[in-house]
Amino acid sequence: MSSEIAVRVENLGKCFHIYEKPGDRLKQFLLPQVRRAFGIEAKQYFREFWALKNVSFDIQRGETVGIIGRNGSGKSTLLQLICDTLTPTTGEIETHGRVAALLELGSGFNPEFTGRENVYLNAAVLGLEKKEIDGRLADIIDFADIGQFIDQPVKTYSSGMVVRLAFAVQSQIDPDILIVDEALSVGDAKFQAKCFDRLRKLKDRGTSILLVTHSSEQIVTHCSKAVLLNDGAVLEIGEPRRIVNRYLDVLFGRERKSSSVSSNVPLPKPDRVVPVAYPLSHTDDVFATHPGYNPHEYRWGDGSARILDFFLSTNGEPYPSAIDTGQNLVLAVSVKFEINMVRPILGVTIKTKEGVTVYGVNSETLEVDAFKVLGQAGSVVIPELRFCCRLAPGDYFVSLGLASRIGADVVPHDRRYDAIHLKVSPDSRFHGLVDLEADLRVN
Repeated sequence: MSSEIAVRVENLGKCFHIYEKPGDRLKQFLLPQVRRAFGIEAKQYFREFWALKNVSFDIQRGETVGIIGRNGSGKSTLLQLICDTLTPTTGEIETHGRVAALLELGSGFNPEFTGRENVYLNAAVLGLEKKEIDGRLADIIDFADIGQFIDQPVKTYSSGMVVRLAFAVQSQIDPDILIVDEALSVGDAKFQAKCFDRLRKLKDRGTSILLVTHSSEQIVTHCSKAVLLNDGAVLEIGEPRRIVNRYLDVLFGRERKSSSVSSNVPLPKPDRVVPVAYPLSHTDDVFATHPGYNPHEYRWGDGSARILDFFLSTNGEPYPSAIDTGQNLVLAVSVKFEINMVRPILGVTIKTKEGVTVYGVNSETLEVDAFKVLGQAGSVVIPELRFCCRLAPGDYFVSLGLASRIGADVVPHDRRYDAIHLKVSPDSRFHGLVDLEADLRVN
């Protein structure tokens, strides 16, 4: 194994035995041995559940890898196997260096002990001698920031205090491999910022980090690679933003497919096509023919409605190559409905090139009354969005989506993620993500 690889997982599988009744567990323990003693074929009294199947990937030293997937996809099982708290059924795992893990709130803590006593207990389990713990105790207590509660029993702590203390211990021992399973979602925003700053410092020192979270923005912001799990198997490994888009696809459970209306059934003729001032297609999908189109867009949906075309302009200039901060933008799209649809929802999201959402809005949050009556099969509509670009200089991507509701579920019809590239020109008046137009005065 290369010295640059911290974790290697090869053909990993984990099977659990599921018993329908408590008595079946006793039968499985006793009866197969009795049957074999009499030369009778043994019988199983359980069913197999494979939480993981043929999972393989490598993690380099100093790499931060996000593990993402739906609930029940095998993420926590994978981390427990890497931590050696579970034994694999098939395959093997190799780790190089000290492993620290936050798998469950307070795991490894004795609720009757004080926070201080648990620091010594937890650090000793991780391999530190008392002299080493004494030298790091002040930093651990300072990072946890739970005040006088450090000398109170852990059973009196809130969940947030428990995770503060647990993260402080695990991160301050300078592990070679740090595993975090959703634990940071419990802390407040200030504590999360402190945690991610600590993760960055650990990464700079060469610590490999495995981060499990349902926050797609944490994945694209903090990870150099992402692994998408679904039903216990690896669907894709790669660049975080692409993996997050695929995860959203899996989350909604729909790949792009043809319209649910049969091509043999003629669609009703629309009553009218709304006349507009924009040169947009009402029939063909020509979205990709315009300047600013991102050929690496991620498109999916069931095809019951389609976003055919877009028009972008600022100060009368169509499809500008660059935009100045503070300029007004017009974004218009043509949408064709293939089936009758009740109250469709059009959404627009702007993200940085790293995948961080800067702004998102849709026809429901804006309470657009016109969308309550749209959706006749065969009709084409031209929604228009106007906004002022307050973005800082840099590259941004616009995502568009058309969906509708069936009960409590949102059904995606045509989602075009990162479909339009916006470039905002350099501006030395401010820094950050947005221009808040601050007014500084001296009175």
